Amino acid sequence: MNYATELKKYATSQYINSAVRITLAIVVPSIILAHFGLLKEFFLFPLGTSFVGLTDQPGPFIRRRNSLILAVVSFAVVAAIASLLKDFPPLIYVEIIFFGIFFSMIGIYGQRLAAVGSLSLVVLGIFIDGHLTGSNIAKSVLIFFAGCLWFVLVFLVVSRIQPYKLASQMIGENYIELANYLKTKSKFYLENPDFETLQRQVIAQQIKIKNLQEETRETVFKTRKIVNESTTTSRLLMLMFLNSIDLHEKLMTSESDYRKIQESFGDSGFLQFVGEYLVKISDELSNIGIALQSGNKAKPINNIEDEIGLVYDQYFDLRNAKLSPETLENFMILRLILNRITDITDEVKTIYKVFSQDIKLAKSLSTGLDYKKFLPSEEKLNRKVIRDNLSLKSSHFRHSIRITVALLIGYLISKLHFLGIGHSYWILITITAILKPAYSTTKHRNLLRLYGTVTGAVLAYALLFFIHNNTALLLILLFSMILCFSFLKWQYFWAVLFMTVYIFLSFNFLNPGNVNLIFKDRILDTAIAGVVAFAVSYFVLPVWEHTQNIVFMKKSAHSNLKYFEAVMAYFKNQNIGIQDYKLKRKDAVIDLANLSDNFQRMISDPKNQQKRLQKVHQFVNTAHLITAYTASFSQYQKSASDYPEIDIDGWNKKITAELLRTDLLLNQEEPGKEIAIESSITPEDSVEKLLEKRKREIGESDIVNRRDPNRITHLTELKNLTEILELIYDVAKEQRRVAEKLMADLAM
Repeated sequence: MNYATELKKYATSQYINSAVRITLAIVVPSIILAHFGLLKEFFLFPLGTSFVGLTDQPGPFIRRRNSLILAVVSFAVVAAIASLLKDFPPLIYVEIIFFGIFFSMIGIYGQRLAAVGSLSLVVLGIFIDGHLTGSNIAKSVLIFFAGCLWFVLVFLVVSRIQPYKLASQMIGENYIELANYLKTKSKFYLENPDFETLQRQVIAQQIKIKNLQEETRETVFKTRKIVNESTTTSRLLMLMFLNSIDLHEKLMTSESDYRKIQESFGDSGFLQFVGEYLVKISDELSNIGIALQSGNKAKPINNIEDEIGLVYDQYFDLRNAKLSPETLENFMILRLILNRITDITDEVKTIYKVFSQDIKLAKSLSTGLDYKKFLPSEEKLNRKVIRDNLSLKSSHFRHSIRITVALLIGYLISKLHFLGIGHSYWILITITAILKPAYSTTKHRNLLRLYGTVTGAVLAYALLFFIHNNTALLLILLFSMILCFSFLKWQYFWAVLFMTVYIFLSFNFLNPGNVNLIFKDRILDTAIAGVVAFAVSYFVLPVWEHTQNIVFMKKSAHSNLKYFEAVMAYFKNQNIGIQDYKLKRKDAVIDLANLSDNFQRMISDPKNQQKRLQKVHQFVNTAHLITAYTASFSQYQKSASDYPEIDIDGWNKKITAELLRTDLLLNQEEPGKEIAIESSITPEDSVEKLLEKRKREIGESDIVNRRDPNRITHLTELKNLTEILELIYDVAKEQRRVAEKLMADLAM
């Protein structure tokens, strides 16, 4: 691992930028208040700032601004109501039920409102017993409200100063994740690869890329400055993001029968050479991503022109030594792989060219795409959506019941005086943080929360025991806050660890010498909350992932069918525009990632709830291969008319029929006899005859030492195209058989 590069990725990322903004927004007013001796009295000011800061999700400016304003209003209302009801125990339980259901249900409208709802419940936990408000409720709520507003003001100022910063960082992160994806795929070419483990890693990385692309797509396509303004920066950012999506498709085309390739060339040493080259290209993509995140121009790390030349030299040497009638087809597969790698290399060179000199390309960019059609779908803010989800059939409603029950139990436990709980609100806060809609996520966060809290508490205790210099402790506090906020979305253990450290240090500044009580309360409350969250997630209206399998399978099978149809129509020069094709591609990638994510969560469910695990795994793998092979098919630059030797219409009917059979099966519809007949037709190709002729020629004459990387014979193209179509059909057929077994199991 290159630690310098990893540090650059982190230091230039949106996470550290956001963390520094939130930390300074909290710390600067706190230092000013402390200077005038007012920090204890106005402690709720920085607390309000931190809560609103945590609701700030990546996205377009208007949506971020609106959600922050909603958070300010919501937090102030919850704080006021909770403070007023703190002396009326029966009403406290009523407010827990009302707020618990309401703020959990608004997550229906997207992640932004889900964050507001979750933090509103944290505010409820903070104010529910009046520990922090004192006797003057109005003053306390106003201070808290002012702290909330302060972060909105900071956000508006920073957004004005750096209007393109977030979009640039998110696009850069796309390139970094594409680099990680390519680095994982490079391992298939190394010696003795673990195919199963690598395949799981590829699928997991696909999920990451999909989620990031969705967030970035919303940020870029709904930011007026980027879409409507004709500045070089806005056009360049749009070009770079669209380029990253096309590059993702090209990276997917590198999907091959790796076992067959290793069997054919594993002992030659050439595959390791290819793997090492792919790592170098992934380093270039990381370099581009870091440059975008930092706002600098990217310069190549390696001379990739020379590097790809060395790969081809190795290939031609191997070809001249090993090509024979028996190995011809294997070399054709290898030639196709090199062709795809060359396409990826050319993309990287183009990106560097845009960065370094071709500014005109950015200025003249005009995609002709309707960006609104590419945005992630979000539920509209209307009451009908809420009404439709007020049912036990709704996973959102079931989650809201679970979190409400957990909060009620947590509050009841906090009232048991014999436990000696000194900071009862920590139980409610921890329950809200841990308990998520998916059992697997709750289980995972539960463990990370406990480990992070214990480790952080021990570390904080040691710091306070050995360090007595307030300036040093303040710097550690500042450092811990930045690390906590930066790790919160992607390294939960470390986020909790540093959160625990800065909470201990904060309480020590407010109430010195009370560290033993804080240590006991923090660990005890976390353990209690963890037990409650785990028990509720397991026993109260759980939604197991196996119940969602078919839903995601239907979507993936249908979108793969539409994606193949779009690619085939484009290949045949039929009436389909580039926008329609790209929309179908987007749907296929998103639905594949959602299906894969569902399966990954299912693995973490209890063993007795991992129903039909093996069959679901097979379906996920086939879905991944269909999408990847279809992406490979889409990369052919020529059209169907250039390949008269291949029965394109026959292959189209055959593959479409097989994909359609799976689609109909999952929807419990009976495929007609005509569809079954079409899926078993034999395309009338003449490629095999040409291949046999070429084999005879190789056997009868010497190999011609042609070393032109740009030359691909027509026969190689024919063979590769036929093989891709065969692979799509074979995998589609396998997926249909898996679907038949799944539906038969469900019918039992």
